Parts: sequence; C-alpha cells; structure tokens
Amino acid sequence: MQLFFILLTKVSYQFMDKKLHIDTLCVQAGYNPQKGEPRQVPIIQSTTFKYETSEQMGKLFDLEESGYFYTRLQNPTNDTVAAQIAAMEGGVAAMLTSSGQAANFFACFNICQAGDHMITTTSIYGGTYNLFGVTFPKMGIEITFIDQDASDEEWAAAFRPNTKLVFGETLSNPNVRILDIERIAGFAHQHGVPLIVDNTFPTPVNCRPFEFGADIVTHSTTKYMDGHGVQVGGVIVDSGNFDWEAQHDKFTCLTEPDASYHGLRYTEAFGKLAYITKATAQLMRDLGSIQSPQNAFYLHLGLQTLHVRMSRHCESALKVAQWLEQHPDVAWVRYPELENDPEHARQQRYMPNGSCGVMAFAVKGDRAFANRFMDNLQLVTIETHVADCHTCILHPASHTHRQLSNEALLAAGIDPDLMRLSIGLENADDLIADIQHALTQAHNA
Repeated sequence: MQLFFILLTKVSYQFMDKKLHIDTLCVQAGYNPQKGEPRQVPIIQSTTFKYETSEQMGKLFDLEESGYFYTRLQNPTNDTVAAQIAAMEGGVAAMLTSSGQAANFFACFNICQAGDHMITTTSIYGGTYNLFGVTFPKMGIEITFIDQDASDEEWAAAFRPNTKLVFGETLSNPNVRILDIERIAGFAHQHGVPLIVDNTFPTPVNCRPFEFGADIVTHSTTKYMDGHGVQVGGVIVDSGNFDWEAQHDKFTCLTEPDASYHGLRYTEAFGKLAYITKATAQLMRDLGSIQSPQNAFYLHLGLQTLHVRMSRHCESALKVAQWLEQHPDVAWVRYPELENDPEHARQQRYMPNGSCGVMAFAVKGDRAFANRFMDNLQLVTIETHVADCHTCILHPASHTHRQLSNEALLAAGIDPDLMRLSIGLENADDLIADIQHALTQAHNA
C-alpha cells in the first residue's frame, strides 16, 4: 500500500516520466485535477479528517490503509507539493518539513541513533555545521568533518564500522564550492552507506544529484524554491535507489520490526518507499516539524516559476561577478561560472546550465571598510536571508559566524573577509551601479 504518497502515485504515469523537461515538471508535476476539481492546488487547512468507522481509523494508525488522519503527519496539500518536488528531482517520494534545518535533521536522524557515526564535508551551511558538530554529539552520534576534496586515503580512513551516512552540499553556503558528487557517492557506496546532499542552491533546475549517484536530497525550500522570502520550509526526497536490505544489519531501523507499529518492517512493507515512510510515520509523528498547508501552497506557487527565475539569477550573477573580478577594490571573487574559478570544471560537469545567483567575494581593506561598504548599499540589502528575488549581502564573520575566531572560520572553510552576495531579479546594471556607489562612499567616509 502507498500510505503517504497517494497523490504521487496518482499522477506518476503522467508526470514522473523523466523524458519531460524540468520546465514542464515545475509547472505540471504533482497535481492533475480531474473534472470539476480546482485547477489550482487547494489548501486543506484542517488538522483532522473524518472517517465513518472506528476500524477505518485504526487501520490508518497501523499503517494498513491509505488516508489522512492528522496534519502533523501528513496533509493533502503538503503531499501534492512533495510529489511535485519528487518529480523535479527524479525521486520516488518526498516529505515536506517546517524548515531546511528540520529537513537535514530528519534526513540523517532517520537512519542514525546514539552510538552511530556519520561523515560530513566541512563546506556546509553554518547552521548545519552546528547541528552536526554540537547537537548531534549530545544525542550520542559521532561526527567526522572532512574536506570534500581530501585524498582517497583520507576519505577511506574517515569511515568506521558504525558509519551510517555521508552528507554534503551540492553547492556550499557560503563559500560556493561544488561537491564532486560521483566521487563522494563512490566512497559512500563502497562502505555500504547512502550519500545525502543538500541541493538548495542549484535546485533541481540546475542540478539533479540522483543522476550522479546521490541517494537522498534535501532542500531549504525557504530559498529559491519559494523565491519570495514569504515562507520557511524544507523537503527530503528519496531516490529509492539505495538498497537498505543489502545492508540489513547496518540499517535495522528500516529492516527490523518497529515495535511502535506492531512489528512492521519498513523495507518489507513499503519497498522503495521505506525510508520516507519511516521518516513520516515515526519521526514526524514524534517530533513534529511539519510544514503548514498554507506554506506548502506558497511553495507551490514559487515552484511553478522556478525554471524561469533560476535562469535570470544565473545570468545576472555572472554579469555582476565578471564586473567584480575586474574591479580594483575587490580582492577576489568566487563564482563557479567564471571561467577562471577553481570550481568551473565541476560546474560544467554537474550544473552545465548554470549554478545559482550566489557568489562570494571580498573587498580590499580591513573589516571596517567592508562594513562601510555594506552600510552604503541601497538596492542590495543586508540580511540573513539568501536566494530570493531581492539582492542581499551578508558578512559571515560579522554576522552569522561572529562568535568564531579567524582560525575557526578558516577551519569551517570560510575566509574572514568573505562576503556572500545573492543576486536577485533586479536589473544587473542597477546592482552594479549600487555596488560601485557603495565602494566610492566607503572610501570617502
């Protein structure tokens, strides 16, 4: 039975065909209204759902029958949008969460517990770095951080008998490094564990990690997928490709009986849907963090234009990056689409149609000059958000990572002078003029 993915299976024959272009999937996937049904995805703003008999409800709680019973676990609006994203990524199923942070937590905790070990690259978002480096050890999960470009020998040495997964970001935040997905997936699979990647920045429009060997994908849907900065959310997508039964003894949480569901075995009962079913039926049941139906609706609206927006973000970002790298006040620029960028070859391999609108750069001078520069920006706003229609900037050393020393910043792969610039949908020439004005004012102050 298909407990959590009714809508996904309903439209799979029409919209899950990988021959469809991503543009079409952005607009059409996940929802196929029939005669008399609303053309737009309906918002099912209800906590509970009615049934005729006690037996019907009991079967739902035993995972023996398909349906909805409480929105903390699942909701029709959420499932529609999850199906849409699963189709875009080329996965078999997905689950929405209340934030990207929740998505990364659930994705890993779904197959990790106290006494286990996981490996993560150092080039990841600061919040995720803290989740893995501070919170997970408190839960008894050991973490090994490793540079994604470490040698084969260093990667081999990072694995232990109790290692359960490898985690990385396809395009890292904030230092815009690109993960060599095929290489890292190879290490993970050699040791019988899945590769989980956060694909927030490129989105499935510009990178589909499953095609390069990744097993599970997460997103902060708060960013480009929403695109307007109006909702916080996350999603986990399962490729359905990892063979949990082949590693039966390593992943007993999926392959052995779950006492909370009368001895149900997820791999036996749900096959390729085992991972997402457990995450929904067990973790979402116990920990919450569901995305609201209203937020899922906003997300759906953003997804419909994602392919159009990503093209514009990349086009404008490249123009700004090319201007910055020629500017005498700029010390360095990192943007994968620049031909001399160290990540350019990987960008061409994994993201040939473009990366995203985010770049990193530094101005010449001290931190005071950098702060004066940011204070004089007018179109570009200083904010913690990134990857939406508004252009924004952040200086991690002064803002999100201000508690870290320069040595700690470098250990996390962040240069102390790095500024993260996220190019929105404004005219690129207007943004360039704003940056030039701010640099001039910073000198004159």
